[in-house]
Amino acid sequence: MIPVLTARQVEAAVSPAEAIEAIRDAFVAHARGEWTMPPKVYVANYPAGDFRAMPAIGGGFALLKWVTSFPGNPGRGLPTVTGLVVLSDAETGMLLALLHAGAVTALRTGAAAVLAAETLGRAGAETAAVIGTGVNGRAAVRSFVTRGRAPLLWDVDASRAEAVADELGATRAANREEAFAADLLVTVTPGHEVLLPEGSLRPGQHVSLMGADGPGKSEIAPAELARVHAFCDDWEQASHSGDLAPGVEEGLLRRADVTELGAVLAGLAPGRADEDEVTAFDSTGLAIQDLAIARAAWRRLQDDPAGLGEVARIELG
Repeated sequence: MIPVLTARQVEAAVSPAEAIEAIRDAFVAHARGEWTMPPKVYVANYPAGDFRAMPAIGGGFALLKWVTSFPGNPGRGLPTVTGLVVLSDAETGMLLALLHAGAVTALRTGAAAVLAAETLGRAGAETAAVIGTGVNGRAAVRSFVTRGRAPLLWDVDASRAEAVADELGATRAANREEAFAADLLVTVTPGHEVLLPEGSLRPGQHVSLMGADGPGKSEIAPAELARVHAFCDDWEQASHSGDLAPGVEEGLLRRADVTELGAVLAGLAPGRADEDEVTAFDSTGLAIQDLAIARAAWRRLQDDPAGLGEVARIELG
């Protein structure tokens, strides 16, 4: 019988603090070549959205995530992200569990945003802000709060930002300018408009760009990304489908200009150079991150099954 973890059970299984450490371990393992993943496969149905197939293997497990991104869905009363995560035993190939893809995605997105901010932000950073308070934005807020920071929130839907702030212990920014001036900035938008034009980031600031995770999306102007010290989750993926892609196409960014976050975390590459440097992290979302969350959830299920409540199980074959 195969356990099926709902969104609520995934969230109960892996706290934001645990997610950050699991994601850290995954980035390091990938940088060292211990965890591997083929490139993400997009099946496009633009402008409506796209489907994505994301496999990975590492730490004794293999994973496949089949997930969607349909930005117009909230207007229909539907979630932007839906799908399924399949977790298998890497030694036997046996199916172990099915998990709610949206919950896994939110956990790892929030964790990666804050992990990058903590790793690349300046030591004296005081303020943090999250731009966009949808499902993944909420996850970033929760991750900041669990690390002892109450971020400012800004959203085109002010009432949504207010509700999330009240629920999670954050503060709605008085205006867009206040939020965008934060020392540690996280953008989690659909990626349909450039939020950061050339020259907008100030000395010492860091931004985690979490919204541009597919072709045609962008949260930062190519010239601005080329002006700062750029980092990414995975060069091959980000240079084709992230904020890096337009700058690469225009010849503004080359492989030598961009550092992978995992290499910094593994001690294989330098991070921020000094207090005044501006850093930007381009996140496209990696299957190894999903594997890290699914692996942690599976272990919690084995160690404390009662703590997740009644888990549905299905029989295959």
